[in-house]
Amino acid sequence: MSETVGTSRAVEAPLIELSGLEKSFGSNRVLRSIDLRVQRGEVFTILGGSGSGKSVLLKHVIGLLEADAGILCFDGQDATHLREAEWIGLRKQVGYVFQGSALFDSLSVYENVAYPLREHERWTEAQIGSRVAACLDAVGLPGVESLEPAALSGGMRKRVGVARAIALEPSTILSDEPTPGLDPANSRRIGALIRELQERLRVTSVVVTHDVQLCRDISDRVALLAHGVLAEQGTSDDLARGRLPEVAEFLEGAVGDEPSAGGEGGGVEG
Repeated sequence: MSETVGTSRAVEAPLIELSGLEKSFGSNRVLRSIDLRVQRGEVFTILGGSGSGKSVLLKHVIGLLEADAGILCFDGQDATHLREAEWIGLRKQVGYVFQGSALFDSLSVYENVAYPLREHERWTEAQIGSRVAACLDAVGLPGVESLEPAALSGGMRKRVGVARAIALEPSTILSDEPTPGLDPANSRRIGALIRELQERLRVTSVVVTHDVQLCRDISDRVALLAHGVLAEQGTSDDLARGRLPEVAEFLEGAVGDEPSAGGEGGGVEG
């Protein structure tokens, strides 16, 4: 038998694997020999302060940046040196929730969510409309298709960004700082949405954030990025019990760092 007694199944290969990843911008060494493995179906959070390289790391996972050294494997495929044309098919498997939502202000909510469908599918308008409605319902925003982004609150804009990210039914969702600028209630709502999508759609989520409470609420596992290296990995409780000075420094600095009560944006509340 290939498995030892008492082992229910072989350990599954990670969905995302980074080995020895390095990235510099001029003389600024942003990422230093990053080793990271994300398992299928988990919510993996990369925690760190502003300027720690979290967003840079996330952009490597989707091929928006190319590493100076190291290896990237996605779903068993070596994606380290893929050409841009080769990334297109792989990116259809990945939804990206941009920092600040990055909605097209000149388009309605409907057209924002429909955008990836128009880019990558050859669907009828009825099929697109059905999928847009399903995605908005999944994020708790049914019936807002005709609204413009300017009419939405910050929390609603974030959720529309998530609806667009899941339009192509990805296996993985990458979220870049999903809660800054939101009030505590909307921050909790976004956290609950991330967990709900993971449980309902069985997606793998990778979230980068400096929000310690969000990290505690949503994460199966956490990695703390500090000074260009992954200082520690484990559960959020593991990090809280850790003795590394980088971990203590970050957690102590984050105490009381709650989102502003005013929230982001105006318009319809949500």
